[in-house]
Amino acid sequence: MKDFKKYYSIPATPDEIYTALTNPITIELWTGEVAEMSTEPGSEFSMWDGSITGKNLEFEPGKKIVQQWYFEGKSDNSIVTIKLHADKEGTSAELRHTNIPDEDFDDIAEGWTYSYFGGLIDFFEGE
Repeated sequence: MKDFKKYYSIPATPDEIYTALTNPITIELWTGEVAEMSTEPGSEFSMWDGSITGKNLEFEPGKKIVQQWYFEGKSDNSIVTIKLHADKEGTSAELRHTNIPDEDFDDIAEGWTYSYFGGLIDFFEGE
C-alpha cells in the first residue's frame, strides 16, 4: 500500500472548489459524467460512471473533504483528504490519499493529476 500527497493550484475560490467537488450537478459539468454525491457524512458516492466509489466521511464547507475510496477486493481503508487553502492564485488544494494498493498507484496518481484536478483546473480556467 502506498500514499500519495500533492498540492494543486486552482484559479477559483475555496468555496467554488468545494461546491465543484460536492455538488453532483457541478461535478457533472467538469467531469462530463453523472455523479452521485452528498455532503451527508456516511453517504455513498460514485463518480466517472462508477469508476470511483466510496463513502463520504467528513465535510468542512469551503475547507475540507474526507472520503473513503473503495478498491475491489481490498479491505484496508483508503482515505482521501482534500484541504482547500486560499492563496493569491485562487486556491491551493492539498491532496492526501492513503492506502492505495500498489498495483493501482500509478493509475490513481495520474488520475488525480490529469483527470480529477486537471479537469477542475481546465473547468475554472475556461470560465
